[in-house]
Amino acid sequence: MKVLQINNVFKTGSTGKIVADIHNELSHTGIESVVCYGRGQKVNEKNIYKVCGELYSKINNLLSRIFGLPYGGCRYSTRQIIKLILKEKPDIVHLHCINSHFVNIYKIIEWLKSKNIKTVLTLHAEFIHTANCSHHFDCEKYKTGCGKCPRFRQATGSWFIDATHKSWAKMKKAFDGFDNLTVVSVSPWLREQAMQSPILKDKTHAVVMNGLDTNAFQCIDASQLKQKHNLTTQKVIFHATPYFSSSPDDIKGGYYLLQLAEKMKDENAKFIVAGEFDKSISSLPKNVLMLGPVYDKATLAQYYSLADVTLLTSRRETFSMVCAESLCCGTPIVGFKAGAPEQISISQFSEFVDFGDVYSLNESVKKFLNKEFDRKEIAEMGQQMYSKERMTKEYLAIYQDMIGRNS
Repeated sequence: MKVLQINNVFKTGSTGKIVADIHNELSHTGIESVVCYGRGQKVNEKNIYKVCGELYSKINNLLSRIFGLPYGGCRYSTRQIIKLILKEKPDIVHLHCINSHFVNIYKIIEWLKSKNIKTVLTLHAEFIHTANCSHHFDCEKYKTGCGKCPRFRQATGSWFIDATHKSWAKMKKAFDGFDNLTVVSVSPWLREQAMQSPILKDKTHAVVMNGLDTNAFQCIDASQLKQKHNLTTQKVIFHATPYFSSSPDDIKGGYYLLQLAEKMKDENAKFIVAGEFDKSISSLPKNVLMLGPVYDKATLAQYYSLADVTLLTSRRETFSMVCAESLCCGTPIVGFKAGAPEQISISQFSEFVDFGDVYSLNESVKKFLNKEFDRKEIAEMGQQMYSKERMTKEYLAIYQDMIGRNS
C-alpha cells in the first residue's frame, strides 16, 4: 500500500505535526508513505515534497483578496501536485488542510474525482463544507448556499467582493458525484456540522480523533520551572494558544482570560500563557505571565505538568490539541463550551461552561484548583485516547476498507 498525504504544512502547526506522525507511523509499519505540502521551510527528507514557493503563495493570496475566492488560483502548484500523484501512483490520497493558497481546491477535487482516485479527506476545520469560513459559528447559510454574507471579509479575506455563493457553488460542483471519497472529521461535533452541508452530506463519513506524541506529552517533573518562575505555594493556571489577543472578538478568547485573572487577583494563583501575544496590550494583571511561543514539545509538556489546571477560552474548536496535550500530561481542563472540546475531553477530568460566562468559569477554576486529582490516572487515560499510534491505526483501517471495498 502507498499513501500520499497533502497538507498546507509539514512538521509545524497542529496539522503539520499530525501529518508527520501519520507518515512516520505508516513508514514504521512498512507502508510506503509520501507527503506533499505547500507552505513553510523546505524539508530535505525522502518522500517529502514541497510544491509551492512562498512568494507564489503570497501572490495567490493577494489575488484571492481582490476577487473574493479564497480556494481558487494556484494553477502552477496544483499542476505540480497532479504530476506528483501521477508519478507516485498512490493507492490512497489523503487530504488534510489545503487552504493556505498552495492548491486550487476546486480543481484538485475535480481531478481526483475524474480519475476515480481513492481519497480520504480529513476535516480539521469547516472551510470545505462551508466553502468559505473556517468556523460558521451561529450562521446557517452554508446549509442553503451562502451569499450576501454579513461577515464575508472576515470569512474569506476578501477586500471588495462577496463571492461566498460563487465559492459555495464551485465547491458543491467539485464534490458532486465524488463517490470514491471518505470524509473524516476529527470530532463527532465536526462530523455533525459536515453532514448538514449539501456539499458533503451524501458522502461516507467517519470520525478519527487527532493523536499526538505521547512520549513527549506525559506527566513529568516540573520543579525546575517552579524554581525558575519563583512559584512556591501558588496554584498555576496554564493557557496555550497560537496567538494571544485582548480583543473581545478574538476566537481564542484571551480577553476572557484577562477578565478571569482580574477576578482572581487576590487568589494565590498564577496565570501562565504560552504563545505569541499582542505586544500592544498596554497592561496585564500582575498574576499573568506571558512566556511567548514555546515550540519545544518537552518544554511545553513541562508547563502542562507544572499547571494545576489548563484553561481553554476559545469560542470554537473543532478538536482541541490543548485538551489532548494537557490530559496526556495529567492536568485537568476547565474552559468554555466550544463545540468539540466538551466531546473529546475526558469528562471526569474536565468541565466546560457557556462561552463568555466568566462568573461560572471562575467558579469551575476554583473548584478544580481545590480538588485532588490522580494525575497519573489522568495521564494514563489521556495517553490511551490521544496516542498517534491509535490515530494511525484508525486511518489505516479506513484505507484498507476503501481498497477492499473497491476491489
